[in-house]
Amino acid sequence: MKTGIIGASGYSGGELLRLLHGHPSFDLEYIAAGTHAHSPIISLHPQLSHLSGLAGRSFEETDLTRMNNCELLFFALPPGESAKLISQIDTKIKIVDLGADFRLLSPESWQKYYGGIHAGTWVYGLAELEGQRAKISAASRVANPGCYATAITLAAFPALKFNIIDGADIVVVAASGTTGAGRKASTNLLASEVMGSLSSYKFGGTHQHTPEIEETLTSIWGSQVKISFTPVLAPMPRGILATITAPLKNRQTNDSVHEIYSSHYNGEAFITVLPQGLLPKSSSVIGSNFIQLQVAVDEHTNRFVVSAVLDNLGKGAASQAIQNANLMVGLPEGAGLFSIGIGS
Repeated sequence: MKTGIIGASGYSGGELLRLLHGHPSFDLEYIAAGTHAHSPIISLHPQLSHLSGLAGRSFEETDLTRMNNCELLFFALPPGESAKLISQIDTKIKIVDLGADFRLLSPESWQKYYGGIHAGTWVYGLAELEGQRAKISAASRVANPGCYATAITLAAFPALKFNIIDGADIVVVAASGTTGAGRKASTNLLASEVMGSLSSYKFGGTHQHTPEIEETLTSIWGSQVKISFTPVLAPMPRGILATITAPLKNRQTNDSVHEIYSSHYNGEAFITVLPQGLLPKSSSVIGSNFIQLQVAVDEHTNRFVVSAVLDNLGKGAASQAIQNANLMVGLPEGAGLFSIGIGS
């Protein structure tokens, strides 16, 4: 399929290029980056310099004619930018938007967390949620979930589905690598500011993934889910470690919650519930589409605890977008995606 990437100069765009280069069915026809048009691709993504077909190419200008000559498009643009272009693209072309423009159901939440006019809502691209694969497979437009939202939603999903926890009191602390903030220059993301330091940011309910997570989990639980979310900037380029706690609604043990999670995610190619005694480690999933989970019961406070790791540029962005595209065009879901994490 003739495939295009719009916003290919960013970190997620670079990861899309890396993965799509080896994809069995998606041919990179169009690679656009408006602010870096005509610059060599490898000037921003030197890790791709050994890949034939990319080493000698430059980013193209953002051009609607070139987009409309593709069969599949990936948008990796800042909030509010995808919607400006997508209304002018042929409806026959399949699109996965890695940005936030079409994730939220609520126009009020969009206005509060992003600002501007709400562009609408597309099928939510989290295949591991119940019934979602069929919706993605039938869709021509899919909204790729946020990185934090993917980790937190998949970590909390079984606990809410099986009524283990009180969804009105979910507390999340999650650390992300610096690529989660995008490529735009910022003083607080300079190496000398980040290295050797941890810092909270956008806490107190102000992080933009909060309404996305609450909307998705509310639809699962059947009542209003509330999360208190504290994101943390970690001194590493990529990866997310999220720990979620909530009050137990009934008596559980480590064995019982582990069995519930293991049974629920049994057969999911990209989700691993680790054996008891092992804890998730972000380096185990870097460069992959995998997510690892571990669960426990805190008997001291009668709270359930689940920890999750994923690559914010992989399962949190680019590789999940390809997973969605595979479903949309009728390919095996894992086509081009079964590389394991690099470890440490």
